[in-house]
Amino acid sequence: MGLDREWMRGAAPLAVMTLLADGEMYGYELVEALEARSGGLLEMGQSTVYPLLYTLEKKGHLAPHWRKAESGRRRKYYGLTAEGRAWMNEQRGQFERLVTALRRLGDSGSGAPEPAEAP
Repeated sequence: MGLDREWMRGAAPLAVMTLLADGEMYGYELVEALEARSGGLLEMGQSTVYPLLYTLEKKGHLAPHWRKAESGRRRKYYGLTAEGRAWMNEQRGQFERLVTALRRLGDSGSGAPEPAEAP
């Protein structure tokens, strides 16, 4: 089971950039790695990943280049720019703060709201 669409929209750029922090990949390779390394939670098709890659490239977060694969086919590989790595690290920090805050909310009691007092 995947994430709700809104969660996925927010998580996708950080997920892609986190994978690219480990090394360059081409689009379909990213699609496969996202699904495999997230245990299926971040399952995104090519129709989602490629527009995201173009957007991140346009923002200056990714630097693409063409490379010939062993099969002889040319593929566009994406790697992080210095600006992209800085953005990714800042986003990771925000995500970690959000998760910490949500855990604190859950740890503060039963999680159920207090009943309102009768007038």
